[in-house]
Amino acid sequence: MFKRFLTPYIKDLANKYPVITLLGPRQSGKTTLVRAAFPEKPYLNMEDAENRSLADLDPKSFLTAYPKGAILDEVQRTPHLLSYIQVIVDEVDQKGMFILTGSHQAELHSAVSQSLAGRTSLLRLLPLSLGEIRSAKISDPLEEIILKGGYPKIYKEGLPVSNAYSSYFQTYVERDVRQILRIKDLIQFERFIKLTASRIGQLVNYASLASDVGVSAVTIKEWIAVLEATYILIRLEPYFENFGKRLIKSPKLYFADTGLACYLLGIGTVEQLVKDSLYGNLFENWVLVELMKARYNQALEPRLYFYRDVLGWEVDLLLQQGSCLIPIEIKSTKTFSSSFLKGLHYFHEQAPKKAKGGVVIYSGAQTQKIGDFQLFTAANCSQVMELG
Repeated sequence: MFKRFLTPYIKDLANKYPVITLLGPRQSGKTTLVRAAFPEKPYLNMEDAENRSLADLDPKSFLTAYPKGAILDEVQRTPHLLSYIQVIVDEVDQKGMFILTGSHQAELHSAVSQSLAGRTSLLRLLPLSLGEIRSAKISDPLEEIILKGGYPKIYKEGLPVSNAYSSYFQTYVERDVRQILRIKDLIQFERFIKLTASRIGQLVNYASLASDVGVSAVTIKEWIAVLEATYILIRLEPYFENFGKRLIKSPKLYFADTGLACYLLGIGTVEQLVKDSLYGNLFENWVLVELMKARYNQALEPRLYFYRDVLGWEVDLLLQQGSCLIPIEIKSTKTFSSSFLKGLHYFHEQAPKKAKGGVVIYSGAQTQKIGDFQLFTAANCSQVMELG
C-alpha cells in the first residue's frame, strides 16, 4: 500500500471536527486512505444499491445503526443523509464521527456547504504525487511517470497504461458524465474531450471548441464544468489585478492526471511522449498538478494562478502567499537558459509591490539560486510550495 502524505493531516483534523469530507477523482485512493486511517470505523459504500435503498427508505434509522459514526464512501450518491448527519453530530458532540468521501465536488460541495458548514473539514486527494511514488521504492524516470500518471492501481497491479486508461475512461468518465449530462452522442463527447487534451495549457476558447465538436458554446461550458466537478479537468484562473496593462481573463485548462491526457492524445510510450509536439504542455501540466498535490496533501489550498497580458507576456504560474505573488516559469528542457528569466523580470516590473522572488522549474538536474530567483528540478518542484 502506498504511503499517502495526507494521512497525518486527516487524522489530526478528525480530532478537531465531527465530520471529515474527502473529495477527489475516482480511483485516486480515497477509500484506501480513510479505511487505513480509521480502521475502527464501519465502512459503507453508497454506490452499493442496497445501502442506497436503506438510506433512502429510512435515513434516520440507517444512521442510528452506527452510534459511533462510520465511513460513508461516495456519499454524493445519498446527499440527503447530510442533513441527518448534521442533527446527529450537533447532539452527540463527538470529533471524527463521520468520514465522508466523494468524487463529484459540485454536488457534494453544495450539499456540505448547506448542511455541514462549520462542522466538517473539506480535504482533497488527487492521484499519487511523485514523493508518494518514490516512497514506494518506484524509480521510474520522470517521463514514464508523466505517461503513467498517478493512479495507484496502475503501479500496484502493473497494468498496461493504454488498457488501464481505456478501462478508466469507459468505466468512470463516460459513466459519471452520462449520468449527469445524459449525453446521447458519446462519439461527439469523446471528440470533445480529446480536443480538450490537445489544448492543454491554452486559453479556453469556447466558440472554437464548439465549432470543432459541432455543439453550442453553452454545451461546451456545461461539459467542461462537469469534467471539472468530477476531477477530470482543472481550471487555472488568471490573476486579476491592474498592473498597468490589460490582462487576459480567460482561464486555462489542464488535466488532473497526465496519464489520462496521454491516453486521450494517443501517446502510448515514453518515446512517443518526448517526441510529441505537446510534450512541453504535458510537462507543464504535470508540474502544475504536482504543486497542487503538495498543498492538498498538507490540507491546504494551492492558491495558484497564471499571468498574461494583451501584449503576450506570460508567467506560467503565480503562487499567492498573503499579499505577495511568487512568479513561476516551467520549462521542459534539460538545459538552463537565461532566457527563462525574462518573464520573471517582466512580472517584477509590472508588480514591484507584489512580486516576490521567482522560480524556474525545468527537467534538468541542477538546483541553485540565481540572483533573486531559484532554479528547481522537476523532481523536487514540490519544495516550491514551501518557499517563504
